[in-house]
Amino acid sequence: MAIEPADIRRIVTPAAPVTRETMRADIAKMLHEDPEEIGGGDSLIDLGLDSMRAMNLVLLWSEGGLDLEFAHFAENPTLDGWWALVDARQRARPPLQGG
Repeated sequence: MAIEPADIRRIVTPAAPVTRETMRADIAKMLHEDPEEIGGGDSLIDLGLDSMRAMNLVLLWSEGGLDLEFAHFAENPTLDGWWALVDARQRARPPLQGG
């Protein structure tokens, strides 16, 4: 019995929403910095964040079904810019169904 491509669905356990402070903490951990040292408008590139670490952060925040594209994050590498992207995606996501 063959599996048809139309029968394949990504099964994702919905994750808790990402918060701005969670993002700040994740970035700080990646940079080995104190979260309070990362301002909303600070360039994450200037703080030492390289593309591989940034990609890992985007993948982390994508877990649980949040549809994020790395290219969008590269356009404005600041906490404020990244939070705007994540917040917009979370608001656009359909509400979780009760189980």
